[in-house]
Amino acid sequence: MRTQGIYLEHANITVNDLQEAIRFFQTAFPHFKVRGGGTDMREWVHLGDDDTYIAINQAKQNDLKPDKNYDTVGINHLGFVVHDVEEIANNLLANGYKRDYPKQEEQFRIRDYFADADGNQYEFVQYLSEIVEEKNSYNN
Repeated sequence: MRTQGIYLEHANITVNDLQEAIRFFQTAFPHFKVRGGGTDMREWVHLGDDDTYIAINQAKQNDLKPDKNYDTVGINHLGFVVHDVEEIANNLLANGYKRDYPKQEEQFRIRDYFADADGNQYEFVQYLSEIVEEKNSYNN
């Protein structure tokens, strides 16, 4: 049993194209592997590493896009802490993915935002300090 604090083990998403979603996440995180999957009620996989994963479900009704709107109820994006945000951004850009919000470079962190093929937004954040007050500064 782990002694670390609370952490997010997984997120569960439904996508129009399961293989494309796997490609997006493996482009961002090349070490992510399919941990398991099935086809019971729908095709699905758990994609990740030993500690965290994305549960990805194949939609039965395809070609729908999420209604992204910070003014209505819903999840706006998922954020991943990464060691090298530039490497991830370069991999995603080189593979045809687009930045969907301007890159944010601050004194103690860099944040970059990309959307998958369905328009789901993901934030990749690299902290430039180990000092909690600097990492969590809201003063820019």
